[in-house]
Amino acid sequence: MPRIAVLNDIHGNLPALEAVLADVRAIGVDRIVVGGDVFPGPMPHLVLDSLWTAGPPVDFIYGNGDVALLECLAGGAPRHFPASYRPSLEWNARVLSDTARIAVAAWPMTMRVTMPSLGSVLFCHATPRNENEIFTAQTSDARLLPIIDAARADLVVCGHTHMQFDRSVGGTRVVNAGSVGMPFGHPGADWLLLGDRVELRCTAYDVHAAAAAIMRSGYPGAEDFVAKYVVSQPSAGDMLALYAQHELVP
Repeated sequence: MPRIAVLNDIHGNLPALEAVLADVRAIGVDRIVVGGDVFPGPMPHLVLDSLWTAGPPVDFIYGNGDVALLECLAGGAPRHFPASYRPSLEWNARVLSDTARIAVAAWPMTMRVTMPSLGSVLFCHATPRNENEIFTAQTSDARLLPIIDAARADLVVCGHTHMQFDRSVGGTRVVNAGSVGMPFGHPGADWLLLGDRVELRCTAYDVHAAAAAIMRSGYPGAEDFVAKYVVSQPSAGDMLALYAQHELVP
């Protein structure tokens, strides 16, 4: 039975990624899908190097953070990212090699595979139609049904909100893989394993060693990143309340 590891929202957190990749290698997978938002974050260039040499083939789709990075590379202001992130995105752009820039620009918005036990699987970052839209485990079926039905998939795998869930919308199973680099509600690195079944996973890692490495990275938002997302995390309740104000806004 083929197995796919889904690693979303890494956000340049290399120590978290390395811990997940150690688990992925121990389990043995046939493929890795990175579901958007390698950027922005403290060590995105090293994250790409680590993924490209991980062993199994790696497929990438883009997320809203990756689109914002490309907008910076093109000399523009990110349209859907707060202005406060501009220095971080510009730093991310500077540390990328020409090879990496070309690779990121070629990532698609979605990806589809067929798995024997799961049927047609569509990978997207936020929703199948948009890399910015927010929905959660609490978003109503009525609002989601037209979006999810249009995907014509048995399983839709998403990310973007940094919180795992597994729910049904109409006749479609919808699973959020969570975030490797910035999970909300708990420490660790969240990811997803697809095989004969769907397994939501969380890998523990040394957050204090990670914090020290991130502080040495030169990333302009390092201190804030460490304080908010590595040694502590926003609560799930607070994030759900915030997301409820912005559901399905493009």
